Amino acid sequence: MHFGITLKPDISVERIVGLTRQAEAGGFEYGWLFDSHVLWMDPYPLLTLMAANTERMRLGTLVTNPAVRDLTVTSSLFATLNLISGGRMELGIGRGDSSRRVLGKKPVSWSQLETAVKIFRDLTASREIEYEGQPTRLTWAKIPPRVWIAGYGPKVLHMAGRVADGIILQFADPDLISWCMGFVREGASAAGRDANQIEVMSAAPVWVSDDLKTARERVRWFPALVSNHVMDLIRQYKPQDLPAALTAYVQDRGSYDYQHHCEVESSNANFVSDEVVDRFCVVGPVEAQLEKLHKLASVGVTQFNLYLMCGDEEESLDIYQREVLPAFRGTTGTKR
Repeated sequence: MHFGITLKPDISVERIVGLTRQAEAGGFEYGWLFDSHVLWMDPYPLLTLMAANTERMRLGTLVTNPAVRDLTVTSSLFATLNLISGGRMELGIGRGDSSRRVLGKKPVSWSQLETAVKIFRDLTASREIEYEGQPTRLTWAKIPPRVWIAGYGPKVLHMAGRVADGIILQFADPDLISWCMGFVREGASAAGRDANQIEVMSAAPVWVSDDLKTARERVRWFPALVSNHVMDLIRQYKPQDLPAALTAYVQDRGSYDYQHHCEVESSNANFVSDEVVDRFCVVGPVEAQLEKLHKLASVGVTQFNLYLMCGDEEESLDIYQREVLPAFRGTTGTKR
């Protein structure tokens, strides 16, 4: 299994660069940034710095969406960063949550997302397309980045199985990941693809400690983040079409304040139980973390992505470098 980190661009530029360097030196192969341009700093200048300060780490957004920037702009940004980084860019893209909702706008549809992926691939491969009635081509673009699609619902997961290089699943619950992958496999089969060639990312925060009470409080914000997507699913699907393990925990959810999005000890998370925290996140001593990570690998996860935004980020990286990553060396997949 490969390992990556995701940073929230609300810390100093110096720390972002420092954590990225530390992660690469420690064996992490991927570095991702949240893209919510109103709440936090824009990711693209930061990705430029991350590229300039690394040699091997693959870099990207986790996640952007097709609506906050014109798609020709996103394509040009990634094509440029691919030149700067020596071809190390990866596009993480979804329907749009915080960056859209904080502006009072809805996420895009799964079909709009699918169209956006095709346009992105064509433009970054220097193919000419008709874009809003105008012949358009990035003549200088070289190699198109791989595309990771984030989603939870059957429709977007089925679509991702048809077109994605990788799937982004924002939780570390092996049973829910298995449920999601059923739709991915169906989509891949419908498109004549081998689902085993699609990368699978589990993205979640971690807290290494014997003190479970403290550990849970450091990451309780994360299931609250996921609840925004769950509420969207409940509006779109019948209850019987969704697993109770994903939907039941939001029944007592109140309003959600995006100004405190992904914030440790935020009141947004008051409704989240310890049981949900334990399922969605990775908490506890190293032994418990290894056990859970091996379970994730057993259901097909090829990359575990640490949401590095709970405090003590440098220490978390150090613990994973010394005590977790070595347990997975020699067992990494071949889907790179």
